[in-house]
Amino acid sequence: MSSVNKIGKSTVPRTAISTSDEHSITVRGEDLCDDLIGRISFTDYFSLLVTGVRPTRGDAMVLDATLVAIADHGMVPSVQAARMTYAAAPDALQGAVAAGILGCGSVILGASETAGRLFTEVNEAAVDGDLRSAALAVVRRWHAAGQPIPGYGHPLHKVRDPRVQRLFAVAKEAGTSLRFVEIAEAIEQVIPEVVGKDLRLNVSAAIPAVLLGTHFPLVGLRGVPILARTAGLIAHLCEEAVTPSGFALSYQATRELVYEGQPAKAKQP
Repeated sequence: MSSVNKIGKSTVPRTAISTSDEHSITVRGEDLCDDLIGRISFTDYFSLLVTGVRPTRGDAMVLDATLVAIADHGMVPSVQAARMTYAAAPDALQGAVAAGILGCGSVILGASETAGRLFTEVNEAAVDGDLRSAALAVVRRWHAAGQPIPGYGHPLHKVRDPRVQRLFAVAKEAGTSLRFVEIAEAIEQVIPEVVGKDLRLNVSAAIPAVLLGTHFPLVGLRGVPILARTAGLIAHLCEEAVTPSGFALSYQATRELVYEGQPAKAKQP
């Protein structure tokens, strides 16, 4: 899936995803009501929407596992943003969900796409099959450029994010390619030599490691944690509606706040 968008070149909007008429709705060449509703899982449907073809059993297993793995991880920043937004505007669930998703970037949720680009670069560099040498060269290049190595290190899971091994096991069971799993592990091995720290794989690297071994496109990687976390956010907001924490989170932040500005001038009596 490559971009063909060129500013000023396209004057006709086009899509191969869906269309409809008075009597039917067609999605990726299949009838929504006759072929898809009640006949296909949401994971399979998501894959169909993105890739244009139904996934193989193995591809679907891997994609489903990644969605489950990243849907929720406690009171992380995206969840706190969503819950505090909902506390302030309980009439706008969509705004609270959006508040949580808008933080998807290089540190939270968006690291999977960046890690996927790193793995792809190593894959292209390993023309002679020597993954370790390719990983070492690429990691050195990224580190020299001041770029963090995405998908490695975790503030809580210091040994290895427990989700990593489970996702790798699912990919092996599914029979999909483990090429990028091997690349991810090669990078983990060379990081201490380059960075000077023993940073272990986390789930943001495991996701592209297993998905790039399927037919899921690199350009769609960021969408996987976004879709998964949306489900988690909706769960948190349903809980927030009956067991509020949004204002408590705000209160705790205020309580721990340290003011470092200049004190106000004392008023003359």
